[in-house]
Order: sequence, then structure tokens, then C-alpha cells
Amino acid sequence: MPASPSTARAINDRLALRLLQEEGPLTAGRLKQLTGLSRPTVADLVERLTEAGLISVVGESGEQRRGPNARLYGIVADRAYLAALDVRTEGVTVVVADLLGTELARASVLVADDAGTGPAVEQAVSLVERAAKEAGADRLHTVAIGAPGLIDPATGELRDSTGLPEWHRRLAVALGERLPARVLVENETNLAALAEQRDGAARDRDTFVLLWLGLGTGAAVVLDGTLRRGASGGTGEIGFLPVPGTTTLPSATDCEGGFHSLGAAAAIDTLAREYGLTAAAPAGSEPHAATLVRAAAEAATSRPPAAGPDVPTGGSAAAPADANAPQTRPAAGGIGAPRARPASVGAGASSDGAVTPVHPLGDAHATPDTRPSVDAHARFLDALADRLAIGAASVVAVLDPGCVVLGGEVGQAGGEVLAARVEARLAALSPLPTEVRPSALGGAAVLRGALLMARDTAQDELFTPPPR
Repeated sequence: MPASPSTARAINDRLALRLLQEEGPLTAGRLKQLTGLSRPTVADLVERLTEAGLISVVGESGEQRRGPNARLYGIVADRAYLAALDVRTEGVTVVVADLLGTELARASVLVADDAGTGPAVEQAVSLVERAAKEAGADRLHTVAIGAPGLIDPATGELRDSTGLPEWHRRLAVALGERLPARVLVENETNLAALAEQRDGAARDRDTFVLLWLGLGTGAAVVLDGTLRRGASGGTGEIGFLPVPGTTTLPSATDCEGGFHSLGAAAAIDTLAREYGLTAAAPAGSEPHAATLVRAAAEAATSRPPAAGPDVPTGGSAAAPADANAPQTRPAAGGIGAPRARPASVGAGASSDGAVTPVHPLGDAHATPDTRPSVDAHARFLDALADRLAIGAASVVAVLDPGCVVLGGEVGQAGGEVLAARVEARLAALSPLPTEVRPSALGGAAVLRGALLMARDTAQDELFTPPPR
């Protein structure tokens, strides 16, 4: 059945607005070329969108021939103002932007552990109001909040969690009461995945998994271009994943003993100390673990592996010229058999080049002072990659995403150096080919994802003008 005239107009309007958003200001002639619509239809939609206050003339194209087609039309950016919040246990950061996503103001506030629910909520709400005033936004159209925890798929609200402060759950309601705006809440890792897909490391992927590595751990799953939340909103709660190498098992109320105990910031700090690595306190809110990983990655990149009996130069386990290039472990004998690792990434080797099998978690279970004399930074990254690969392999085995993005501050800090190590270990653990990429946005991905969510929501409403 052909679309009704009003439906066809709405479709054409949205198409033109999306093109103006993606391409910038365009002439009516260029809109005709990009949309394939007739000249009268384009003229009609330009008039309609101008009357609706969604587009305006912003200049001229510079063409030799003057006239209506030389006018440049652009979206009216101040048609709506947006706010994006990154809510962490220790505080809040807010960005206020216009309809095109241009940042107009940014502010942060720390929330003390003993602040109390009411005062903490008031701090956060006041922060948003001050940022909006600084941006010159007299009214916010949409506010998007990124927060840790599960989002109830039925209500869209942050579910109660024993591990998170109560003010997190109260913030959305308080903002809705104080501001004449639509307020949305989404899990922080899901928002990070949205940002990495649109603006970051997964721009060319419709299917991928984001492994969040920050103060905590988490995962976001995007399949065929769609974010998957699960029946209860808990898809990606990888911190609760039981893994080898911990002293206990996680419970329904505590992820201690799960993957969290291997990949969260505190666990990475402890691992770095085992290798004698230290780093100055980070500036801003970056986890100390990210500073340690960045320093190790830079050191491992700048220094080649030391030559000597611990790094054989001949035989099947010879060290490659680039110790940071992806390595493939020799095939092990059957399911459950200990896997051997090339000497260039920390396994012991004899003078004839034979490789000593290691624990599946690698150097994390060896004693630092008995390991071969290889650069401590590289061995720390090897041990960390062993840990991360254990969690990633479980996700890969179930979803076969083809791509894993190491997200969060730690994933970005490790860069290609850490990603290559994790990819090599995944190749040994799983028959499913999986590319591992470092985050392009790091911890900033949550705020960016929240802003994208707010912008998409506002545009979906505003870009559908009422029928005339």
C-alpha cells in the first residue's frame, strides 16, 4: 500500500533533516541530489521545515548563479537544548549542548560518601541548573543520565542495588520534578558502546562487544546494530562471571570472586604492585590502574625485548622482532590441557627453544622474583592480558561478536599494545576469530553516549513536524 501524503511528507522531512545533520548546511539543489526527490517536493519540504522553526537560511553556497537554490539551509541548533550526565559513585559530570550536539557548558561536582541521599541529589540537580544557565539554555528539552547499575526494561528506571548509593536512583525523579524536560536513564556501559559505535572504535561494526574496564567491569552487547539489554536489563554483567584464578565465587549480591576480581581497577593495581610497578597519582578522575597501564604500554612500546637465554633466538619459540605484535600460542594437547605460551610473552624456555606450559591465567599465578629477566612492564601487560582474555573468551564463545572493544579508562590506556596481547590469547582460547580493539573514547564515552541518546530522542520528536 502506498504511503499517504502526510506520511510521505513526514518521511521526506526526516530524511532531509538527517542529511542536514550529517552533512551540514545544504542548498535546495543539493538536497534534491541527495534525496532523489523532485524540485517541487524539495521546495515544499524546505518551506514546511522553515515554518516549523527547524531549519533556516544560514548563508549562501557561493555559486555563480544567484537565486533560491544558492541559499544554504541549516538546522536551527538552538531549537532545543540537551543535557548529558555521567553519574559515578563519587560524583557527577554534566554537559549541556544544542540540538546539533555542540557543547555549550560543562561542570562537575564531587559527592562525599557521607553526604546523604537528599543533599547528594540536590548537589547534582543544582549542578545541572547552573550548567544550563551558563550555556544560555532557558529550557532543557531532554536530559540523559548514564549511571552504573541495571535499568528496568519495563519502567526505564535504575533498579535498586546494594552496591550503589541511593541518590543514583532518586536523581532522575528529582530532575523530572525540577526541570521541564524529558529525563532518560541508561546503563553507563551501554552508553559507552553507543558512543564507540557512532564516534569511536566500532564505527565500522554492526556487531561487537564492549568490555568496560574502569573502577568496575561490565560489558555491552550490540548485535546487528541493536543494543541488547536482556530480559531483566542485565546483559553484560560480566563482573559476576565465575572465572578461574579467584579465591571465591561471586554471589547474587556481590561480584567479588567473579571477573570483577581480575579486571577491575583495584585488582589491576594489586597486579601492578606484584611486578614492582608504580605511577604518580593520576590527574582528574582517571583510575590509578589506567595510569599504570598507560605507563606500562608506553614502556613496552619504547623498549625492545632483551636478548639472552630467556628469549631464545632460534627454534620454534624464537622471539619475534616486535615483542608487542600479536602472538599465537602453540597448540595444546586437548581440552583442558595447559596451554603453552611463546617465551617472548613471559613463559619459561629452555636453551633448545622448548616452551614451558603455564597456568591458563599465565604470569598472574607465577612468583615475580622467579620469572625470567624480562622487562617488568611487558610482563605486567602479559599477565593483565591473560586475565582479560579469560572474561572475553566467555563472551565470545556465547555471542561470536567478531570484535571486542576494550573500553573504559583502562582499555584506552592500554591501547594497541594491550589489545594485541588480548587478541593473541583469545586466538588460543577460542576457535572463533575475534578482533580486539582499544577504546577510542575511554571514560569520556559515557558522557558522549548520554549526549547522543539525548540528541536522538529530541530529534525524533522535533524532526516529525505536525501535519499541516
